[in-house]
Amino acid sequence: MTTLGHLVVFSGSGISAESGIKTFRASDGLWEDHPVEEVATPQGWQRDPERVLGFYNQRREQIRKAQPNAAHKALASLEQAGFKVTIITQNIDDLHERAGSSQVIHLHGEILKARSSVDERMCYPLKGNIALGDVCDKGSQLRPDVVWFGEAVPLFEEACAIASQADFLLVVGTSLAVMPAASLLSYIDYDTPCVLIDPDADALSPPGVAAINATAGEGVPTLVEQWKAQGKLELP
Repeated sequence: MTTLGHLVVFSGSGISAESGIKTFRASDGLWEDHPVEEVATPQGWQRDPERVLGFYNQRREQIRKAQPNAAHKALASLEQAGFKVTIITQNIDDLHERAGSSQVIHLHGEILKARSSVDERMCYPLKGNIALGDVCDKGSQLRPDVVWFGEAVPLFEEACAIASQADFLLVVGTSLAVMPAASLLSYIDYDTPCVLIDPDADALSPPGVAAINATAGEGVPTLVEQWKAQGKLELP
C-alpha cells in the first residue's frame, strides 16, 4: 500500500504527563521524591535492589491505570489514515501502543517488561510486578527493562537510521536536553521539515525547527487533522 509520507515522531515525558504520569524533574534531582541516583542508576541497583524494584513497581501500577490522551490517539489515527508513522520515544510506558500506534521504538526501555540482570537480551513481559528472588532463565535476579543513567542506549543506532528516512520530524513532549536521544535531530536530512510542539516551544526550538506553542493534547491533534485534510505532511 502506498503511504502518504513517513512521519517520524520523537516523543518525551511531556506527552505522557497529560495522561497523569509524573515526569522526571532534572532541576531538583528527584523522581517522584526519590533521588535519581538511588532509583535510576546501576549503582543504586547494586546498593538497594529492593528499593529500586519497589519504585518501579509503583510506577508500573500508575502506568497501567493511565489512559492514552488526545495526542497519542491523534498519532495513531494518522497511521490509520494511510501515513507511515514511526514513533521514537523516551517514554517507558505503553500509551502509544495502547492508542493504536504499531511502530514504536522505546529508547529508554519498557517498564512493562523485565530483563535479566546479567544478559540484557533476555526480556520477559510482565503481568504483575518484580520481587526479589524473581530470576531469569540463567538464575539471575530480574530487573526492570529500563535504561538507567550511565547505561548505553541499545536502540539508538536504529533510531538514528529511522530518523534519516523521515519525510517530516515531529518533536513533542521533550525539552531536547537528554543525550544521546536529543542528538536525533542531527540525523535527519538538512531539508527535512521539523516541528516542535511544547508550551515553551519558542524557547526550546533549535535553529531550523518550527515552533508550536501548545500542549501535546492541543497541538498534535490540530496538526494531524491538517495533514489528514491535505493528504500530505507540511509545515503549518
